[in-house]
Amino acid sequence: MKTLSFGAILFLFWFMLSGHTEVLLLGFGLASVILTLILATRMNIIDEEGFPSHLFSRLPGFFLYLMKEIFNANISVIKSIISNQPKAISPQWIKVPLPQKTDLGRVIYANSITLTPGTVSVELGKTQITVHALTKDSADDLLTGSMAEKILDRVKNN
Repeated sequence: MKTLSFGAILFLFWFMLSGHTEVLLLGFGLASVILTLILATRMNIIDEEGFPSHLFSRLPGFFLYLMKEIFNANISVIKSIISNQPKAISPQWIKVPLPQKTDLGRVIYANSITLTPGTVSVELGKTQITVHALTKDSADDLLTGSMAEKILDRVKNN
């Protein structure tokens, strides 16, 4: 069942990107999806981590949370750039604790940090993430762990 739903999502994604409705091209798209599914099945990569279908119901809430964080970080970076204070921008390296238990949770957290302006995940370890922060405020915000808690609330950690 997981392979079939993965195939449907792949074909839908292919169709949205290509936009072709000719029968021949739809057939080629379907053939490429079937070949991809055969290879993915033989490689045994369609599992909970490779295709996290258990997260689909939580995706809209996480997307809204992340959009809010990206918006707030944009405003913060703009204020830091526009302000004429010499210490408004204070780049620094920090090590952020990593409470997620699964590789998928760790990657989602690291990518969420990188997506928010002013912070970049540089190194992902088992217990911490090395982050470059543009301002002290963004570094302090990450060290409070509020984003990590929100991601733990939205991502099921087994």
